Amino acid sequence: MDLSIVVPVYNEEENIHGIHREVSAALDGSGIHFELIFVDDGSTDGSFRKLREIAASDDRVKVIRFRRNFGQTAAMAAGFDAASGRVVIPMDGDLQNDPADIPRLLSKIDEGYDVVSGWRRDRKDAFLNRILPSILANRFISGMTGIRLHDYGCTLKAYRREVLDGINLYGEMHRFVPALVSQVGARVTELAVNHRPRLHGKSKYGIFRTLRVILDLLTVKFLLSYSTRPIQLFGRLGVYTLAASFLSGAATIYMKFFQNTSMNRNPLLLLTALLLFMGVQCIVLGLLGELNARTYYEAQGKPIYVVKEKINLG
Repeated sequence: MDLSIVVPVYNEEENIHGIHREVSAALDGSGIHFELIFVDDGSTDGSFRKLREIAASDDRVKVIRFRRNFGQTAAMAAGFDAASGRVVIPMDGDLQNDPADIPRLLSKIDEGYDVVSGWRRDRKDAFLNRILPSILANRFISGMTGIRLHDYGCTLKAYRREVLDGINLYGEMHRFVPALVSQVGARVTELAVNHRPRLHGKSKYGIFRTLRVILDLLTVKFLLSYSTRPIQLFGRLGVYTLAASFLSGAATIYMKFFQNTSMNRNPLLLLTALLLFMGVQCIVLGLLGELNARTYYEAQGKPIYVVKEKINLG
């Protein structure tokens, strides 16, 4: 199998036939052996009925149906798990992504990249509640992860199958996959893609998802930088906090003996105790994190490195 296309679907009955038709038009005659995997994320309209009809008429179409709505990240993870293609391309189920861009993504993969991220340069969405928050979020995410992309939120991306192995998705982390796979040395690039206005159905996105994205970003930052050495994060915070505690305590003593300020009336004494307690807590948390990290990697026999190839090693 050359290509697996993964499409999460939630109440998109008016777009399903269009996706199948346009994907087929983009790839038929290209010589690319592909499968089209739809993941019905607990739709309550006629989406599954239409998916079943399409699957009955085209054996390249695979359908996964969830018992309830688990969210886009879970749907995408299920599609990735079921995919058997050399390259995996997820796309939205609202037809705003253009299937005609798929051959261009594959051409970029053939240049040697492991991930090609779509960039909706000319976005057909409302500016204030969709485009502006996205611009700010993308800059923030790029700064936090070190992977400079204009459009983390674009679902249309291409991944080599091997870089997705071992990547587990939770929360809203599907948008951070390029950053996560960069952790194992994947080459990531960006390609401007066509973006079209939604013609049918209602958008499932909203500005209130921003908080969830920010919280997941903190998790991604931790996984990228400190997953194998949590003591470096929490221990450093603990040392800084203890240092601040000693400075506060020294100031309290100085004020007692040289400025005749009563210690029990000085708020710095309370601050000293608080910082001392927090510093010890951070260091203990870092040590517990180290134990958990070792349990995680050693219990699963999971190495802390990824080998790309071997020569003369059998």
